[in-house]
Amino acid sequence: MVAVTAPLAAPSAGPLPSDEQLLTRHAAGDRLALEELFRRYRQPAYRVAHRLLGNEADALDAVQDGFVKVLTHLPAFEGRSAFKTWLLRVVSNAALDLGRQRGRRSTAEPLAGDGRADGDAGPLVWDEPTLGLERADLRRLIDAALARLPEPQRQTFVLHVDADLSYREVAESLGISIGTVMSRLYYARQKLRAMLVPLVRT
Repeated sequence: MVAVTAPLAAPSAGPLPSDEQLLTRHAAGDRLALEELFRRYRQPAYRVAHRLLGNEADALDAVQDGFVKVLTHLPAFEGRSAFKTWLLRVVSNAALDLGRQRGRRSTAEPLAGDGRADGDAGPLVWDEPTLGLERADLRRLIDAALARLPEPQRQTFVLHVDADLSYREVAESLGISIGTVMSRLYYARQKLRAMLVPLVRT
């Protein structure tokens, strides 16, 4: 089983091997190659799981479960998408499954107010210090708002924003078109803005 709580040793100096090179080395019997891949993407995987689940313990469980699934199904990985996008899709799916099992939506902290904006208040800048909220408070509000999005929009938004995947990478990860990615992100941002703007500008 792959540990996700303790940091692994830093890689040796020199140019880092590509994901493809590490996968080739793993296929040739190099067990450390897979550990390097998991170490490389442990932090983005954790960010995705934590944003989808809202707490550290569940996020660590989801990452652990996702990494085990990747390890189990690695022989079937055909390289039609980048390893990173495949791994983050598996982890995000594991997080959503865990959230459904543990009632993520039912336990999400409710938002104050009615969640409606007066007209189009413009784009919401997540970390703008002039919003008048502590960063931890803003993060809590964003987590609560994300929990109210439909799962497809929430997963797409988190993969793009928290995992820093491009539109094309998100599309490859989820097996959807770039147009669908753009549509989900548009509606997710509209809904998040409607829920959050009245709260952060009071």
